[in-house]
Amino acid sequence: MPPNTTASSGQKPGKSGRKKGRKARLFLIVLVLAIIGGVAFGAYWSISTVRASFPQTKGSITLDGLSGPVDVKRDGYGIPQVYASSDEDLFMAQGFVQAQDRFYEMDVRRHMTSGRLSEMFGKSQVKNDEFLRTLGWDRVAKKEYDTKLSASTKKYLQAYAKGVNAYLKGKDGKDISLEYAALGFTNDYKPQEWTPVDSVAWLKAMAWDLRGNMQEEIDRSLMTSRLGPKQIADLYPEYPYSRNKTIVQEGEYDSVTGSYVRGSSSTASTTSTAGTGLTDNATAPSSLQSQLSGLYDVLDDLPTAVGVNGNGIGSNSWVVDGDHTITGKPLLANDPHLSASLPSVWYQMGLHCRTVSTKCQYDVSGYTFAGMPGVVIGHNQDIAWGMTNSGVDVTDLYLEKLTGEGYQYDGRVVPFTTRKETIKIAGAASKKIVVRETNNGPLLSDRDDELVKVGKKATVDTAAPDRGDGYGISLRWTALDPGNSMDAVFEMDKASNWTEFRKASASFDVPSQNLVYADTEGNIGYQLPGRIPTRGEGDGSLPSPGWDSKYNWTGFIKQAELPYEYNPKRGYIVTANQAVVDKDKYPYTLTTDWGYGTRSQRITDLIESKIKGGGKISTDDMRQMQLDNSSEIAKLIVPKLLKIDVDDKNVREAQKLLEGWDYTQDADSAAAAYFNATWRNILKLAFGNKLPKELRVKGQCVYVDPVDTTGPVDDDGNKVRECGQRDADQAQPDGGDRWFEVVRKIIDDPKNDWWSAPKTRTDLAVTDRDGLFERAMKDARWELTAKLGKDIDTWSWGRLHRLFLKNQTLGTDGPAFLKYMLNRGPWKLSGGEATVNATGWNAAGGYGVVWVPSMRMVVNLGDLDKSKWINLSGASGHAYSAHYTDQTDKWAKGELLPWAFSEKAVDKKTSDTLVLKP
Repeated sequence: MPPNTTASSGQKPGKSGRKKGRKARLFLIVLVLAIIGGVAFGAYWSISTVRASFPQTKGSITLDGLSGPVDVKRDGYGIPQVYASSDEDLFMAQGFVQAQDRFYEMDVRRHMTSGRLSEMFGKSQVKNDEFLRTLGWDRVAKKEYDTKLSASTKKYLQAYAKGVNAYLKGKDGKDISLEYAALGFTNDYKPQEWTPVDSVAWLKAMAWDLRGNMQEEIDRSLMTSRLGPKQIADLYPEYPYSRNKTIVQEGEYDSVTGSYVRGSSSTASTTSTAGTGLTDNATAPSSLQSQLSGLYDVLDDLPTAVGVNGNGIGSNSWVVDGDHTITGKPLLANDPHLSASLPSVWYQMGLHCRTVSTKCQYDVSGYTFAGMPGVVIGHNQDIAWGMTNSGVDVTDLYLEKLTGEGYQYDGRVVPFTTRKETIKIAGAASKKIVVRETNNGPLLSDRDDELVKVGKKATVDTAAPDRGDGYGISLRWTALDPGNSMDAVFEMDKASNWTEFRKASASFDVPSQNLVYADTEGNIGYQLPGRIPTRGEGDGSLPSPGWDSKYNWTGFIKQAELPYEYNPKRGYIVTANQAVVDKDKYPYTLTTDWGYGTRSQRITDLIESKIKGGGKISTDDMRQMQLDNSSEIAKLIVPKLLKIDVDDKNVREAQKLLEGWDYTQDADSAAAAYFNATWRNILKLAFGNKLPKELRVKGQCVYVDPVDTTGPVDDDGNKVRECGQRDADQAQPDGGDRWFEVVRKIIDDPKNDWWSAPKTRTDLAVTDRDGLFERAMKDARWELTAKLGKDIDTWSWGRLHRLFLKNQTLGTDGPAFLKYMLNRGPWKLSGGEATVNATGWNAAGGYGVVWVPSMRMVVNLGDLDKSKWINLSGASGHAYSAHYTDQTDKWAKGELLPWAFSEKAVDKKTSDTLVLKP
């Protein structure tokens, strides 16, 4: 287990190295003692083993393949700024430097994207590999590299790979990272050379975790076993267009020109999508429930790449023009919300041509992915950009009728497309699988033993044990078609104006992201990019019948038709996963599952408040907005809670915490702790206990009316005991802003059926809102008494709402002493679900932090050297490096670091310089 203390951020940069040295030695001594204690491995690691993987950051290193010298300047946080005289040298150096700090992370990622985790970690990863091989990310990435990417992009990818391999040359695993030394006890695994396709495939993992509404498709379908259409509709209310503003507000779709234009008076001709999938198809089989439940089990086990397996992922980004800032030039803020990982998914870096020319075209700084060349989010000398997940629906599940060696399609049997895959397993014999595909895509249901038993079955072929007749589920997904997203990264990195930026965004096909823009000339903008499908029948909200061609995709929205804004009159643009455009002003269905706009509207209100008050917005104002902890659901519910006359004096004592509370969720707030506990229990009583077992928390059991004759019956003979099946951080109701909207819709209907809850051993049945709220306050009081103690003066939100940073491989499944060495935390955090300071937690499962602002940045287009940034962890992936988590304490406090960009400013911050020589 991780140590139960907050990890120290280490000595501040610029101070004497003496204390830092003593601290490093102390860490190494603790490490060696821990390793000595790991006698189960029967080995002893020396201090030199730990130090062997630390990167060289001073002096010089000769690299074959460079055309000229490259300077790598690192600041006191180990953040590198690279200076070169050619594009190839720049990206080769990027590969070398990222491998120095993060190669183990890069290696794990490429094994995930290629479905080869079993080669590193053995039998435990076979199921994951089977599923990832079925998706075939690396196969698609190879097609992209071979047939779609530009010559220059290939050249940069090759240079990057050359740099990574220059670092690997002559090194054993223990020379690269501590984790390889640990793996060496049980596995003779040796890292292989890096390839350009390894970099391209990472974009597929990014796209997977930002894939849209696939989870909602599954959940809605699973709900049908317990809930009727009206009840399901209650739990998925429409986006509140009248209350929470869309991203794009000043443009319209022009049906005459077939393009999205700014200021057009044309009215969009809204197209109709007749039917929504299987709910309108009388032939849909009941076996869909089991199919989807099994599919969810497979998805739930997959390692996360950049998100929480598609659930609860959000981000904030906004830009304000110079009319409303103290600098007279735009300010741009971004904080993507992703799963907490160690090291952070982001790697801060500057890539600078000494002289920008046709030979060397880049002068860019920002957040990169270790394993991929270029900068993903950041700024160059002319423009800045940020990203949030658009949430557009680019995945559809299809239920397929399987017959013999094929599947039914428009009344005939079509043979599967098949391929054989061999999975190598550390310490065991290899396993062969057969991947089957329909015209819609890979058959995901082949990847679970239970799924092949569902429906009518035929004999299973012994040569392909994953085959079987019945019903299956296939996936249609834009990312399984070769695309050009890698081209877009390099094009955005060197774009110098809005026109070039929009042109670059046209190549950013997956994942579809909200792109916000600002430039040094004072312009601001927004663009929705992406390969977004159009559909025949159905709207993608539920699985569609694959045997009917009417439900096929019919094409993709053209770039000219995608919504955008440029210099809107209001002077700002906010994107926080809300609806992109009003549904009545756009002819295409982008998704039926937007975020509900709670964060975006709060950011909008904060900006408007400043502007209407006559003030100008500063860089620090932008930072303070990022830290806003206001709970919008508390503003709605607390006044109702305070009106309830509570009999129990202990519950009344807790209730009084809410009197005068300003609804901010600071880490030291007792009121925030009690409200969130009450909210969690409201959700459980009103909704959670009524959901099917496939959506509820694993092990939590309730007695329900039977839907069939299976299951143990209670004493009354009319109820069955059903226990939840989902992991705590993936269950429902998760408490996000969809649930805010669900409750808002019924809050003033105190007799609504959702407010009923059955009797228990200690409570009578409740049939109205106030009765349920009172029971929730009581349950919350005793839950927090058990967790935090009887004395409410000792309660605080941060004691419940804690962040643990875990190494995503050996830190989750390794032996205890390795977890102790590799993991860090806890940190007591402010913020919460659907709050601007979005430290997400799952109300069904508990209060622990599930996802976080993975980084924060504020770009000052008036003076780029006055921009600010921070990362969740640190530059290094080496567990005992001074830069492993040296930014986390500041991140947790909401602080930002100076972000030097000009060479003069970089030199002033430089602590170490390494020269790479040809």
